[in-house]
Amino acid sequence: VSHSIPACIGSMTINGKHLDNESPVSIFAVNKCYETVQDGTFFDGSGFAALVREGYKVRSDVNISLEFRTTAVHGALLGVSSAKVDAIGLEIVHGKVLFHVNNGAGRITATYEPRGTDSLCDGKWHKLQANKSKHSISLIIDGNLVHTDNPYIHSTSADTNNPIYIGGYPADVKQNCLTSKSSFRGCLRNLVFTKGQHTEFFDFSSAFDLRGVFPHSCPGAEH
Repeated sequence: VSHSIPACIGSMTINGKHLDNESPVSIFAVNKCYETVQDGTFFDGSGFAALVREGYKVRSDVNISLEFRTTAVHGALLGVSSAKVDAIGLEIVHGKVLFHVNNGAGRITATYEPRGTDSLCDGKWHKLQANKSKHSISLIIDGNLVHTDNPYIHSTSADTNNPIYIGGYPADVKQNCLTSKSSFRGCLRNLVFTKGQHTEFFDFSSAFDLRGVFPHSCPGAEH
């Protein structure tokens, strides 16, 4: 067995001696245990998850769906970029959700702003769908649709070739469709990319790089 166990371990003794797990000599990808947990992946606000090492090609059409829960008003949710300007990005900025797309001719943005005191940063689960269909983009948050016009109607394909970065990205990686450098703090679940009839469900435990991300459980409340 070469992978870690998704569980909590406590009160360990070896030869009658109690091990102090509060002050370990070294630690890697170990979080504290929570009294109540939910399905999902916990992002502690310091890192990111990197998926599809060989690079994800957005091209003309993609539909992204996920659920998120956070109390932070800033945080990168998702970014797929290229060495040029083509890219897509999802982020929370000042409590609003922004979906950016650049097909090569210029960045366009669909923005969802909660009405009145309805906050998306209330620690409750919210469902997000971001759709790019050629030059058209839209964003659906908890069933509320936002659509934006694109003046660059002849530019339809986002020719990306970099990995999918979730919840943040490394300092040396360029993201052409993310404005926030803040990593996401909270929980994500049910990340699905759909292209036509092809649906791809992403399991965060299959990420090739995880930093500050705990893929198997989410604390029942913010700690």
